[in-house]
Amino acid sequence: MKARFIYFLFLFCIGFTLSSLAQYNPNSVCEVRDGHVYFKLDRRWTDKQKKDVSTRFSLDSELMAKAFQGNTSLLTVNGIKWQIKKTSPYLVELSKTLDDKPARFKKNDVLMLDEKFLNLPTFYPKETANYGVNKFTPENIFHYVHGEALFYLPGKTKAKQVILSGSFNNWSTSQISMQRSSTGWYIKLKLAPGKYQYKYIVDGNWISDPYNQQKQDDLNGGSNSVLFCYNYIFKLKGYTGSHEAYVAGSFNSWNRDELKMHVEDGGWVFPLYLRPGTHAYKFIVDNKWMTDPANKVVRQDNEGNNNSFLGIGDTLVFKLKGYTTAEKVILTGDFNGWNEGELVMDKTPSGWELPYALGAGNYQYKFIVDSKWIFDPSNPLTFGPEDHLNSWLAFKANHTFILRQFPAAKRVIVTGSFNGWSEDAYVMKKKDGIWTFPIYLAPGKYTYKFIVDGKWIIDPGNELWEENDFGTGNSVLWIEP
Repeated sequence: MKARFIYFLFLFCIGFTLSSLAQYNPNSVCEVRDGHVYFKLDRRWTDKQKKDVSTRFSLDSELMAKAFQGNTSLLTVNGIKWQIKKTSPYLVELSKTLDDKPARFKKNDVLMLDEKFLNLPTFYPKETANYGVNKFTPENIFHYVHGEALFYLPGKTKAKQVILSGSFNNWSTSQISMQRSSTGWYIKLKLAPGKYQYKYIVDGNWISDPYNQQKQDDLNGGSNSVLFCYNYIFKLKGYTGSHEAYVAGSFNSWNRDELKMHVEDGGWVFPLYLRPGTHAYKFIVDNKWMTDPANKVVRQDNEGNNNSFLGIGDTLVFKLKGYTTAEKVILTGDFNGWNEGELVMDKTPSGWELPYALGAGNYQYKFIVDSKWIFDPSNPLTFGPEDHLNSWLAFKANHTFILRQFPAAKRVIVTGSFNGWSEDAYVMKKKDGIWTFPIYLAPGKYTYKFIVDGKWIIDPGNELWEENDFGTGNSVLWIEP
């Protein structure tokens, strides 16, 4: 049975190599090239990690043990010949030729494998966009209603199988089999609002959606189809006698000629996807700019122009305690381009506050109290060099860097691939001798280090690390979807 699992794994690797998936991960343990399958093994893995790799890739325990020993270059297990090669003091390359696979298996058999062999740990960045509008021809070929998306591929009626694969299911090659109809193939999925990439697999052949004009480079000579699941409809009642109406806002850089509204139910409407957060907008009716008459939330920009505002997603209440004698307090940050007059806070008996919609992410901000800039006195987290600090907010943080050693250190920085290896930006805070820094990170792989009073170190609490160009190593962090 173990040998059969290995055969299945070979087919899995072959399928990913031949399918021209843009989502191929070069950091994967398994790789197929030059007629061979390769596994990259790391001696620094814990016993638990070794067992996990053995289980996920169906590698025989004897084979794994001898590979880690590295005392032989050739090994035969279950009739399969393996080559073992040490590529560094801690990395071992295990490989075999693909000629050992049984002749009865064909490349498209990968589509028939059990999902547990196809759902290996891969990581794809979450699709993000400020806004999005679909471009299907005809328009009604894709539907999204009440959180349910209907995919429809006309034609291909002679195909034996059509599978939908995309960023919404980690590009699985077997998970979503479409249903046949007399005119084509269809499937309904529950999807959250947002941006998604996808392709169809028609009898093993990957194709983009021929009825979708929205494309994105798949980084492998082809393209993925792109769609948006809508979460908002701009509505302007009346004005049906006008020739045309548009909506523009901070989400599309105030492009006045892009988002043309259409007449419906006694007014103008425009459905679209908007990222979670706060957006400024206006309508343009017959070349005349106007705020939304149905929206009472109107604020001025730096030039004194009034704009309507809307919030998508969760709301955070920013609070500044005290300063009750101040005449005016303004909230500003990178979430609104550091606008110095837009977000006027409301006065309360104990201070000032302002509700503001945000999407998950990392933000910098400050308060302007009667023209004086201050950081948030109730927030110990700051960002930037000591002579230019901003308050730091990780909204819906999904990871916290922790350093339990060095309780006597004066200053600790966490830095890595997520912030361009900045040497002074992410200042950790100490409490009870433990240094911490919360952060929001999109799914994927990151490398990082701590800087303790000017000295760079890898994370002593993290067993995962890899070598760098300087021979000093970097700690490795994976954020799973």
